[in-house]
Amino acid sequence: MFVVKAVASGVPSLAPFFDEGQGLGRDQQVRAHSAQGGLQQGDSPGLYGGSKQPTICDVVRLEEFLTDPANGRKAQAWAAALSITTAEIPGYLDRLTPVLLRHDTLVQNHDYKKAKAVPFNALLQTGIAILVDADGLPAVKCSCGNPLRAFEGDTTRIEVEFDDRNEEWKGYEKASVVAVRPATRKVERLALVDVEEPERGINRPVGTTGEDDTTFDTRERRAVPDLAGATFGRASRTLADKGLAVAFEGGGLPPEGARVTASDPPAGTELRFGEYVTLSVAGGTSAGSSDGTSTPPDTGASPSTPGPSDSKQSTSPPATSVPPASSSGPGSSGPNSPSPTSPGPTSAPPSSSPPPSSDPPLSSPPPPPPSTKNPTTSSPPPPTTSAPPPTTASPPTSAPVTSSEPPPGTSAPVTTEPATGGPSTGLPSNDGPSTGRPTASTTA
Repeated sequence: MFVVKAVASGVPSLAPFFDEGQGLGRDQQVRAHSAQGGLQQGDSPGLYGGSKQPTICDVVRLEEFLTDPANGRKAQAWAAALSITTAEIPGYLDRLTPVLLRHDTLVQNHDYKKAKAVPFNALLQTGIAILVDADGLPAVKCSCGNPLRAFEGDTTRIEVEFDDRNEEWKGYEKASVVAVRPATRKVERLALVDVEEPERGINRPVGTTGEDDTTFDTRERRAVPDLAGATFGRASRTLADKGLAVAFEGGGLPPEGARVTASDPPAGTELRFGEYVTLSVAGGTSAGSSDGTSTPPDTGASPSTPGPSDSKQSTSPPATSVPPASSSGPGSSGPNSPSPTSPGPTSAPPSSSPPPSSDPPLSSPPPPPPSTKNPTTSSPPPPTTSAPPPTTASPPTSAPVTSSEPPPGTSAPVTTEPATGGPSTGLPSNDGPSTGRPTASTTA
């Protein structure tokens, strides 16, 4: 079991890097959203929230504090926790983006004690303001300035420690906590959901604090593209560009070069922003490395820029996987509270669209006739003999193990508001990448 300290929204840290009374950041009261599985990619649409009040984190003030010679020892400890130098602090902060958590999120937090950054596993409550990096990974807890790293344990084997300051909060569900893994490409903008008006989506360029936001209507339907034959990396990027998320089951993220054989719901199904599509890939559940990252991308992917998120925590054992719940069909609610019968869009369409992917576009066929296919019914994965051979895929670099312990089941989603069909994810096994059935399902 991984011992995890609960960190409630609005509760000051006992050992902060920054004096929380100076207003560096401000948490908000946000209702928790359930997620399909415990592992999310950093660019998953709707993973994070935003607000019309972009001052949830004062990045300029944090930079002034960390570059002040009087705070040199804190700056050294802060930079060391993120594997950068003190000279790199200004440039690093310029690439961070303020967001609000929409899920109870596992991280490696750091307190400042005896002139050192002391790491500990933490569960941050929904509504906490954080800064995320260009991979979509949590990087800084805004209110106290404490540096954050990715949680690398098993989300299904955690023991959360609540105390008299951080009491168990309403809506907490152990099975609904998430951990974030790097996106499959360098993220140019984050697709957020307004935590106060869930019908309003926010496109926020990475490295900005809200001044360049554009908005869109989260109720707008978007068709699932035909992804058969595409690599997993390309398929997940295509879905993210359309505002649809990826979840998966098995021993971790499939290799980016694994070939997609089918999707659930099938191509042509219309979903709301942030709903998930489960992808079946050829060749079984080949997992990525033990820290949740995948094998090198196919030639169409944009490589991620190395940085603090690329380094592994040597003390954190690899994680096992959590099978996701079945994907949501168009009839189920998305990550927002309004139902599909809500009135038409009330917000103007975004003034700018997400950056074009280097991959060639995939076609989006018309939706199948309702009488012949039910979009909400999961299609069984095709037999392995019909799956296109992964001739161009990069084989996983980690050695498979011969057996793995079946993952524990997940509990019912949080009932504080309708389930959003959050991204379903898998974690690597404690013993290394696990081998699964001939065909693995991945939900986007």
